[in-house]
This record gives sequence, C-alpha cells and structure tokens, in this order.
Amino acid sequence: MEERVNKGKNKIGLISATCVVVASMIGTGVFTGLGFQAAGVKSVSALLLLWLISGVVTIFGALTYAELATHMPRSGGEYHYLSKVYHPVIGFMSGWISLTVGFAAPIAVSAMAFGFYVSKVYQMDKEVLATVLIVMLTILNLFGLKTGSRFHNFATIFNVALIVIFIFVGYFFVESHHFQVSFIKQDFSAVMDPAFAVSLIYASFAYSGWNSAAYIAGEVAEPTRNLPKALFFGTLIVLVLYVSLNFVFLYNVPVEELAGKVEIGFIAGMKVFGLAGGKMIALLISFGLVASVNALIITGPRVSQTMGEDYPALQKISINNGFKSPWVAILLQSFLALVLIYTSTFESVITYIGFTINLFTTLTVAGVFIFRLRMKNKTGEKREYKTWGYPLVPIIFIVQQCWMLFYLGKEKSEASLAGLITVAIGILLYFIVRRKNYQKEVINTL
Repeated sequence: MEERVNKGKNKIGLISATCVVVASMIGTGVFTGLGFQAAGVKSVSALLLLWLISGVVTIFGALTYAELATHMPRSGGEYHYLSKVYHPVIGFMSGWISLTVGFAAPIAVSAMAFGFYVSKVYQMDKEVLATVLIVMLTILNLFGLKTGSRFHNFATIFNVALIVIFIFVGYFFVESHHFQVSFIKQDFSAVMDPAFAVSLIYASFAYSGWNSAAYIAGEVAEPTRNLPKALFFGTLIVLVLYVSLNFVFLYNVPVEELAGKVEIGFIAGMKVFGLAGGKMIALLISFGLVASVNALIITGPRVSQTMGEDYPALQKISINNGFKSPWVAILLQSFLALVLIYTSTFESVITYIGFTINLFTTLTVAGVFIFRLRMKNKTGEKREYKTWGYPLVPIIFIVQQCWMLFYLGKEKSEASLAGLITVAIGILLYFIVRRKNYQKEVINTL
C-alpha cells in the first residue's frame, strides 16, 4: 500500500497514522496488566473476557471518535472536541489532563517498564535507563514529526512481529498441563464481582492510545479518508494481538504464578524459551516499549501546542522550531514524565491514569450526541463519515466506562481522588489563563 504523504506540508499518511495508533497502544499495559488482574480475578475465562470486552468497547470508542475527528480535523484530540462540543473550560481541563496524565504519565510508566525489563538482563539502575530513554527520544522528535514517525514505523513493525512470534511459538511449540478454559458458575461469579470491573482499568490502560491519531489530525493527509481507517484498523489489530498474547501468557503460566507480578512477559518468556530465552525476550520487549514511548512523545505535544494557539497566555507552548516541531511542548511533557519517574510508584500511576483519562474519553464519546443535534439544525453541511451503529455503539461505550469508573472510584478511592484533584487544578488554571488573556487584550486595545 502506498502511503500518501504531502511532503510540502509535512503530512503523514494512513500507514504512519495507523502505526501511531498501534504503537501508542502496544506497550507497558499488555506486558504488566495481567499480573494486576490475576490478583483479583482467578478465572482464566474471566481474564480473557476482560481483554475481549475492553477491546471491543475500545473499537466502539474509535468508531465514535472518527466522526468528531473527521468533522473537526485539527490536532488536539479531546481538548479540541470538548471545547467545541461543550465549553472551552471542559476542553481546557482535558488538555491539562492530557499534558499531565494522558501523556506524561504513560511516558513515565512505559519508560519505567523499559528500565525494569532491561535491568532483568543487565545490572543497571532502572531509573537511569528510563531517564536516558526519554531524553534520547525527546531529542529525536525535536527534528520533526516525519523523523520521529520513520523510526516509529520501524519500531512498530518490530513490536508487532515480536508479539506474533511469541504467540505462535508459545502455543504451537509448548504443551500446557494446567490450562483450561470453561465458563461455569464460578467463572460467571468472577465476571459479576467488583474485582472484574476494577480489573478492566488495567486492560483499558493497555488499550489507551487508541485515539492517538486524533491528536495529530491536523498533520494527517486526507483526514476525512485516513483518520477513520487509522483509528479502526489500528485498534482492531491491537485487539487481536492482545487477546491472543494474554491467551498464550495464561496457556504457559498458571494464574497463581502471575498474580501480583509485574514482569509478565519475562515470566512467560522463561516458560517458553528457558532462562536465556526469557532474558532475550525481556530485551525484545524493551525495544517494543521504545516504540510506545516514542509514539506518546509524538502525539502529546500536539495537544499542548493547540492550547498555546488558542490561549495567548500559553502562546510560548505552541512555538515551533525549524523542523516544525513544538519544541517547548515536547520538552515540557518530557520534563513532567521525568518528575513522575522519580516521585511515583508503578501501580499507583496506572490507576491514576486510568480513572482520569477514561473520565474524559467518556465525555468525548457522549459529545457525539450533542454534535448530532447541532448538525441536525444545519443545512448544507456534508459529513463524510458517520459513526457506524449509532446510537447503540456510543451508548455501549459510555455504559461500560461508567460501570468501570464507578467501581474504580469505590475500590481505588485514593487514585480516583488524585484524579479529581488534578481536574480541579485544571479548572483553577483555566480561570487564571483566561484572566491573563483578558489583560493582554485590554493592553493591546490601548
């Protein structure tokens, strides 16, 4: 397939946009989430169902996002959509969350996982490894989106190939003596247990990034044509890989041995390939995490850049360098990620990310109903793409997210409270910025 790229405008095409989606999703979550889930959910069938449900619902979210993205093809993602659909204060809060939680925190978590896996092979400090990775990829992306995306495409292909090989070898060349999939009364009880709903947050974190192409919508060639395809196919590819990979993890390692463990890929790798092979898998997974961090560094600053364009008080954030990269936004995001590495724990950051991000993705998907009502009263407006399965598809997404957020807030109250406090800070910051904007406007009129 030939990738259509407008070189004069530094645009990326369908292949790169799809790779952004895939690489933004594949990373820390799929190589760590099962251990946290197995601590609360003991049924193999229920664990696999977690990944399937979360994947299907994620596709529903992608189908809905595509309608907003194609009609409002400007970089910024939820920040842009929520500002237009609801009110600028809602959009600003989303942008603030994207800057602090949506991208900086996952970058930190992915870099921490990178350091953890590499340290399994080499006796090196995990925090130093994470820091070096972030600094190197930050420098790479200061030289333009296309420079970063070229490396990103190669790393994504490598990452997908690694998972496919692991799935193939882990199932066809290894005989399991413990694995059994059923759906009896105990399995049904596990699905209805609050632990199942809470465990969805780890799968949701693993799937996070599915909306990443929307964040760089303004830099995608032919967005009306390419964005829906990139969001749908990228998410579908990852769903198949995730369910299959977790199947192989559970096929090779008993649930009891996975419960509470972080190094899922390394544990399963030793079962399949032995100790030496397990170490090699750890190194290969580490390289895959490089692609995930790189994708986040690509997409995140575009939100900060869009906010800087909309609010004069934040104008410095939107400054581009000679390679058309928002260098201030890139450096700010990486700085916040480095701060989190040295101040937070792995699991606490994941639950904090999950609650806060899913709150705003739910608001965004719900916004399609408001968008439709407004468009209904406009004549002559041509919409190239409409959400498939509307209104059932966005409704299912919203119901599942609310169910998960309810139990997460109940069972993980500290992380949920931290998320709400972050949102409150965003509201306060919005009014401070708006006041400064007003003062600048008054000065300019004098």
